[in-house]
Amino acid sequence: MGLLLIDLVNENFSKDGKAFPLYAPEYERLGTIDNLKKLIAGVRRHEGMPVFYSTTAFTDEDYSSWKHVSGIHRQMFDNRLFEAGTWHTEFHEDLAPRPGDVVLAPHKGLDVFHHTDLEFQLRQRSVEYLAIAGVSGIMAVESTARTAMERGYHVTAFTDATAAPGGLVTYQAMMRGLNMVSHSVVGVDDFLASLDEPAA
Repeated sequence: MGLLLIDLVNENFSKDGKAFPLYAPEYERLGTIDNLKKLIAGVRRHEGMPVFYSTTAFTDEDYSSWKHVSGIHRQMFDNRLFEAGTWHTEFHEDLAPRPGDVVLAPHKGLDVFHHTDLEFQLRQRSVEYLAIAGVSGIMAVESTARTAMERGYHVTAFTDATAAPGGLVTYQAMMRGLNMVSHSVVGVDDFLASLDEPAA
């Protein structure tokens, strides 16, 4: 089992981040930040369970030279979100990696598998069961979960450690999508309780 945490950076999780206002109502409604803290701390108590961190980062060349820019990338580029080498792409201090965690190469598209060394790192640690949390639930989280499922991993997603802009309607759509591409969709408390169960 491994835990993949997507885009737990200042841009999304600090009050001065450019994307924070988009997520803030859902963070408050779901308790996302506290649940992520609980999830990370709970997983770290299980020695040998790897934690993988993924982040997004764009350079000046990215912003100016891409030939085909999707709708989500246009939003990010127009606002210079996730600017490489800045405070915005640093991990939020309350959710940051620790020594022993795996920090992946930054992803530029939505699917972490397609743009980073994630699969290599998973194979090196014989991870077959992958839990995925973070943001955005309707973009990077769902895209990565779908690919993980397609590649034969057992995927766990979270009801309360994943968020997306758009309120309840978007949340319900996110849950429908994650339930389709995941093998398990649970709350943080239930997930951590399952880790504590004795092996059969």
